Amino acid sequence: MQPDISIVIPLYNEEESLPELIEWIERVCVANGYTHEVIMVDDGSTDSSWEVVKGLQAKYSTVRGIRFQRNYGKSPALYVGFKAAEGNVVITMDADLQDSPDEIPELYNMIMNEGYDLVSGWKKVRYDNAITKNLPSKLYNGVNRWITGIKLHDMNCGLKAYKRKVIKSIEVYGEMHRFIPVLAKHAGFKKIGEKVVQHRARKYGSSKFGWERFVNGFLDLLTIQFMSRFGKRPMHFFGVLGAITFLTGFLLTASLIIDKLRFGDNVGITNKPAFYIALTTMIMGTLFFLSGFIAELVVRNAADRNHYITEEQIGW
Repeated sequence: MQPDISIVIPLYNEEESLPELIEWIERVCVANGYTHEVIMVDDGSTDSSWEVVKGLQAKYSTVRGIRFQRNYGKSPALYVGFKAAEGNVVITMDADLQDSPDEIPELYNMIMNEGYDLVSGWKKVRYDNAITKNLPSKLYNGVNRWITGIKLHDMNCGLKAYKRKVIKSIEVYGEMHRFIPVLAKHAGFKKIGEKVVQHRARKYGSSKFGWERFVNGFLDLLTIQFMSRFGKRPMHFFGVLGAITFLTGFLLTASLIIDKLRFGDNVGITNKPAFYIALTTMIMGTLFFLSGFIAELVVRNAADRNHYITEEQIGW
């Protein structure tokens, strides 16, 4: 029987927190009468996390475990968790007990009864370090809102809820877990909301993420924006850029020739810095154009060149 909820939990070296987390989830789901499954994805932990998962699976029939051979990252862990999930609503949360399972009923209600495609948690009050985590996070989310147009205060919050169709329609890879709302929006899911959620102080261990996530996150955001707009039509980007660059160089060269003819300048055209600037821009324009053609050939021969999501089909 298809469960009401699938809870996907990526984890890495969280042996202390797992028993308490699963017991809490079970208590909430049983109290609300949800049929559910908990999918725990061990991202190559080096402690005894996997042994704890196996013990929990023996104790609770709702627990399922997936273990990676090595540490791949949070996005691959979510990808395999999403692939295995069977619930009508899929909820993700971190394994460190900073996300509260008490949020599950309201998140489920927002998806099933209020019609949201995706609901992202907003940790309005945080217990992280104000300088090293809170301030960079606010700046990071501000840039995300400005670039993507998605008005979420905390896009990187691990506590999220999805319609099943959403997680089956997107592909999370690299470090794209930070931008699942962006991927969902570009896949055509427009009703994206947020809910203020409780943020709890870390009880065990230490954070596995550092400053580099903000730099990597910004680069990933640019990648998503480019791929969503030009992934299936790269010539529209490289062709326009190449044409503008080439035309700029051509016009600059033409102006040098006209000046030479009109004013009889004794200095040779090739001795002027402007000539080499014009030549460089024309070469760059040509290269951009060629890049566009090559990218078009790659796209047209890609296996997923005609992968499109349909909302509904009738008459079969």
